[in-house]
Amino acid sequence: MPNWLYIILIVIISYIVISVALFYLQDFLLFKPEKLDEDFKFAYENQDTKEYFLETRDGAKLNGLLFKSKNQPKGIVLYLKGNSKSIKGWGKFAVDFTRHDYSVFMVDYRGFGKSTGRRSQKAIKRDLQQIYNKLKERTPEEHIILYGRSLGSGFAAKLASMNNPKMLILDAPYYSLTKITARYMPFMPLSLLIKYPLPTHKWLRYVQCPIHIIHGTHDKLIPYKTSVKLSQIKPKLTRLHTVIGGGHKNLNNFESYHKMMAEIINSKPVDIDYSTTSINVIHSSKKPKAKA
Repeated sequence: MPNWLYIILIVIISYIVISVALFYLQDFLLFKPEKLDEDFKFAYENQDTKEYFLETRDGAKLNGLLFKSKNQPKGIVLYLKGNSKSIKGWGKFAVDFTRHDYSVFMVDYRGFGKSTGRRSQKAIKRDLQQIYNKLKERTPEEHIILYGRSLGSGFAAKLASMNNPKMLILDAPYYSLTKITARYMPFMPLSLLIKYPLPTHKWLRYVQCPIHIIHGTHDKLIPYKTSVKLSQIKPKLTRLHTVIGGGHKNLNNFESYHKMMAEIINSKPVDIDYSTTSINVIHSSKKPKAKA
């Protein structure tokens, strides 16, 4: 066998092996779950919580935690977390909403914390819709806020596209997971291999509620320009909030982030008579003609 043919054969075999490995190992690469014993007790300083279990139609059990507002709640935030740990650690962020008199419900995806069941994009979407339906039984949709952080931003966008929440807040969102992984594996057929494409950009087209996107300018994992691109999908409904210097995991350490959250959560829609504004005024760059 000629050397050039042997080299081509090795390259092809290596490509196939890597593709197969990527397909079967992507759950391990994408999800970093923390397992919790069933008898684990959640405890948070100055937070009133209640634990829930929800059984799905395929027999899985989803574990969630309700963080109660100290005062009469204005509504509830369904907080969809990132791809690591469990709600044990993510619970510390609930205070950013309860301080504004919003209760918070956090849930662990399948295989995280105390939640069980076989994970898939379809199953997680179905689980979250079931949880949303349960929230609607107690809270009118106009008082439900969907908050998606990183991985959870795609699922939050999907939920918002299928329902009518008060608003959708996306924290460090991605255009799609296929796009993100393509940055690291540009030569792989990811559109065929990825089991969790999570096309946020497609789902946003069907969202009818106000959309708020928060992103740090120094995010190395999901570039800031991703949110700029997402904000252009439904520009009339969307506001892009920029955390100058913010990374992917540290936005909560910036005062600007908390000021943004306060404005977003407590703001009321304002009707504007655009005929009284400069919206149609054309700024001419032409120099005036000289008088004769």
